[in-house]
Amino acid sequence: MNIEKVFNQFPNLNSPRLELKKIEESHVQELFAIYDNNKVFEYCGIIPKHNLSTVQKMIGHFERDYSKKSRIKWGIFEIAKSEKLVGIIEAMDFNQKVSMVTIGYYLAETSWGKGIATEAVETIVKFLLAEVNVNRIQAEVMPLNEPSKKVLLKNGFMKEGLLRQATLWSGKGIVDLEIYGFLKEDDVNNLQG
Repeated sequence: MNIEKVFNQFPNLNSPRLELKKIEESHVQELFAIYDNNKVFEYCGIIPKHNLSTVQKMIGHFERDYSKKSRIKWGIFEIAKSEKLVGIIEAMDFNQKVSMVTIGYYLAETSWGKGIATEAVETIVKFLLAEVNVNRIQAEVMPLNEPSKKVLLKNGFMKEGLLRQATLWSGKGIVDLEIYGFLKEDDVNNLQG
């Protein structure tokens, strides 16, 4: 795993409709619109934030996590809509010993059902496989989160199992999680894009 490809310089990633890039102070209103919506985090281990200054401070936390090389959060920007921030996709828990990383994502409610999450996941998977040379990408999903499961399956992830009462998620308590995994060997076509 070449973790420096992630943390040496913030990588901007592009797809036909999206740009994945760093979230800046200028995006605070769009970020607040995402975090202020309880529905967005119904199936996430994230507590919604209903205070603008709290969300503003979070941008600094994103930078801190990136500097510590523990997590990278890309803003998902829709190119056709004047580069509007419509969601976040992240990579975390970089395990260099087994060349594995965990991903997560969430979108503004107005961007649901438009294929944006599917395209963002496809973009990050290609980057992690081809550039970072990750062998395994995984995602943890609450069993009721059908839209998220569809995004992963469309991108070639396999449901690997259910972890019963295995994790404590903020605002949710102890939850069951389904694990979805993608190995480099699962689809060599992703390396050619």
